[in-house]
Amino acid sequence: MPRMMSWRQEYLENLRRQDEQEKANYDLIDAYSRLADQTAALEAKVSAKSSSPIPTSPSNDVPGSSSQEEIAQVKSDLAEALRAKGQLQRRLKVAEETLEGLKARAKADSTLIRDISAERAQLILKVRDRDEELRGKAQLLVQVQDENMSLDLQLNMAEQQTARLKKENKDLIDRWMARMGQEADAMNEASKF
Repeated sequence: MPRMMSWRQEYLENLRRQDEQEKANYDLIDAYSRLADQTAALEAKVSAKSSSPIPTSPSNDVPGSSSQEEIAQVKSDLAEALRAKGQLQRRLKVAEETLEGLKARAKADSTLIRDISAERAQLILKVRDRDEELRGKAQLLVQVQDENMSLDLQLNMAEQQTARLKKENKDLIDRWMARMGQEADAMNEASKF
């Protein structure tokens, strides 16, 4: 599958083609100008030949065959020049239409480039904003994790203190119960006598 050209490569390629087309048009215009000059010269020559009287030779009343050949040649050259002129006019028209099409396409491409550049600038700003937002969320996450660790540590310390206090309380109750038991036994012993 052929690789697609980027918009920039396509735009530069279109400009290159347009430049080549314009240079080709210069050749057409130059050739057309030369042909128009030749046609005008030939028309002037034909006009001069037809308006000047045909000289007659004293020995021969038939007009000179060389002047008729010249007229035929000039007419042939004129017909060829007119045919070539018509071809050049058609080529020139096609070239001008192609040039107009390329100019329109270049204008459309220029508008497209401007639109894409504006969209690119907006996307760059959005990406920067998103990066900033993500950095803020990452910092917030680190703070939450630090706070969780601190709370876990405090919870562990509180649980350890609770366990220690429960043990101390149980020891105190056990000692108190033992003491009360001893006092009750002592009172029982004392009341027997």
